[in-house]
Amino acid sequence: MNTQRAQEIASSPVMANVTYNGVPIYIQHVDEKNETATIYPLDKPENIQKVSLSSLKEH
Repeated sequence: MNTQRAQEIASSPVMANVTYNGVPIYIQHVDEKNETATIYPLDKPENIQKVSLSSLKEH
């Protein structure tokens, strides 16, 4: 996923269908400089992690 699209999804009030390793996630923050995103699985909001934007997929 590119940085601009990740930013759009993160700032949108509408929930987008995005997955990380096949798991539906929520994008909390996008770090443009490092091309990473702070995410968490929809079913486990306490599982916050930082991942590469290239590992995120929009469906």
